[in-house]
Amino acid sequence: MNLNAPLTIALSKGRILEQTLPLLAHAGIAPLEDPETSRKLILETTHPQVKFVIIRASDVPTYVQYGAADLGVSGKDVLLEHGGEGLYEPLDLGIARCRLMVAGKPDTQPPTSRRLRIATKYVHSAERYFAARGQQVEIIKLYGSMELAPLVGLADLIVDLVESGNTLKANGLVPLEHIADISSRLVVNKASWKMKHETVNALLTLLREAVTTRSAG
Repeated sequence: MNLNAPLTIALSKGRILEQTLPLLAHAGIAPLEDPETSRKLILETTHPQVKFVIIRASDVPTYVQYGAADLGVSGKDVLLEHGGEGLYEPLDLGIARCRLMVAGKPDTQPPTSRRLRIATKYVHSAERYFAARGQQVEIIKLYGSMELAPLVGLADLIVDLVESGNTLKANGLVPLEHIADISSRLVVNKASWKMKHETVNALLTLLREAVTTRSAG
């Protein structure tokens, strides 16, 4: 792939990175070092015009929004929380699929003396969902082990990502309401889209081909 402008791509370690690398390889771009084991935060690639920055998943939209990266790969759950300001979202990569769900005990009853308590790290998504239903709730922000909250009485329900549902089941919880289907998206800085349009579009075309080929396979 011929690129006439340098590109910086923001990626985060884990399942999304693992499933993104084959798509980038289709475009002739691969890291020169293993991102999972390297301590470097900026990685050179097999393409001299492209480098990766390795950051936290929750920071990818921010780096792209402010132009520290031209493009990034981010889960839709993170984008829903971020709000998508300053970003284009031209391609659903169709990877790291899961669902954003309301979950709780099978026999959960709404409390009569207080607001429903929801434990989640997806505060904005939860607020929007319950507000759209006309429900006033109390959001309790947690960063992990969501399933514990209903078990110890911290919250009535949780809002969290569900893939197989096995973790919920193991803790006596069930998915109750579907909020959104989640997958990873390619996001592009708005200024980069204008200033480097030919280069970004060339990469986008190859990634779209890779996604189509993957889906067909």
